Amino acid sequence: MTGDDSKHLPLEDIHAAAGARFGAFAGWSMPLTYPAGVMKEHLHTREHAGLFDISHMKLFEVSGPGALPLLNLACPLDAGALGISQSKLTFLLNEAGGILDDLIVTRLGDDRFIVVANAGNAIADEKHLRALAADFDVKVEPLDRVFLAIQGPEAWAALSRAGIETGSLLFMRGAEPRKNWFMSRSGYTGEDGFEIGLPEADARDLVAKLREDERVLWIGLAARDSLRLEAGLCLHGQDLTPETDPAAAALMWAIPRDVRASGTFIGADALRAAVERGPAQKRVGLKPEGRQPVRAGAALFDADGNPAGHVTSGGFGPSAGHPVAMGYVAAALAKPGTRIFADVRGARIPVDISSLPFTPHRYRKG
Repeated sequence: MTGDDSKHLPLEDIHAAAGARFGAFAGWSMPLTYPAGVMKEHLHTREHAGLFDISHMKLFEVSGPGALPLLNLACPLDAGALGISQSKLTFLLNEAGGILDDLIVTRLGDDRFIVVANAGNAIADEKHLRALAADFDVKVEPLDRVFLAIQGPEAWAALSRAGIETGSLLFMRGAEPRKNWFMSRSGYTGEDGFEIGLPEADARDLVAKLREDERVLWIGLAARDSLRLEAGLCLHGQDLTPETDPAAAALMWAIPRDVRASGTFIGADALRAAVERGPAQKRVGLKPEGRQPVRAGAALFDADGNPAGHVTSGGFGPSAGHPVAMGYVAAALAKPGTRIFADVRGARIPVDISSLPFTPHRYRKG
C-alpha cells in the first residue's frame, strides 16, 4: 500500500515531531519506532509506562433495546450477563465458526455497549453489525475518537499526575470518566494498563501532560508486537483469521459455558461440531533454540520431517531474552516440551512447544 492511500492518525504531527519512523499497517500510516528504538521501547513499557497511539482501532457504540439480542447473535456472548462497566473479550464469527475479528465489548448501561474492533477489520465489522442490526431496534455508531493506550507498571501513576484517577477501575472494566471519553483497563502487553478514547483536542492536552513525565515514552508498532507476542496475545490477520475457530486458537475460555452449550450466535453449530471433533491443529507457544528468530510464515516439521504446522507470529522477546513465536501445530504435537523444527531459509531450526505467556501477566485484578 502506498503512503498516498494510507489513512493518517489525527496526532500524526506529534509523532513526526517525536521522531517517529512511519510504515504501513492495516491501511494506516503508523509509527513503527521512535528514536529510542524497539528494544528500549519494549523494556521501558515493562519497567515504566509506554504510550501508544492506537487510533487505527475503531470504537463503536451499540445502543437501544435491540443491543443485547444483536450482540448475542453476532458474538458467542451473553451480553445480558455482563455487569455495568464490565469488559469481555469476544469474537465476530462466520457461519463456519471462523473468527472474523476479536473484539472487546464493554457494557456501559442496560442497553448501551462500547465495542472495540481491530484496524484492518473495522470497515467490514461495521458493515457486518449494521446488516445484522436491520432486524433489531438498535443503533450501531462508529465514534470519532483518538484512541490512546498507556501500558506498564507506572501507567496508573502517570495518569494520576496528568489528573486522571484510575483507582476504582480494575482489569477488564470500562467507564466514561468525562463527557465523550471512554476508558478501559486492559491492554495488549501483559502489563497493567489503560485505553482511552477521547476527542482530539482533549487527546492533545492529555498527551502534552503525559509527555512531561519522564516515566512515559512513546512506543511504536514494532515494540507493541514484541510485547503482545511475549504476553501470548493474538494478532488478527496472523494468529487469528476467518479460517481459524476459537477451539483451534485455544480461546474457548472466552466463551461462557452456557453460551457454548445453547447460544444461538452465528456459527454456533459449526463451533459446537469443531469442539466435539477436537481441533486438528492448535495454537501454541514456540521457543526456538539459540538466538535465531523464527518468523511468521515459517513451515514447521516433526522429528521425522513430516509437515507439522506453521508459525503465525515470531520475533525476538527482549524481556524473555530469547526468540519467541506462536503458531499452529497438529493437535498431537501441542504438548509443552515437544520438539519440532522450523524451516528458516532452508535450515531446520529446533523449536520447542512452550506454554504461554513467555512473560507473566501483571494485570491489576484487585
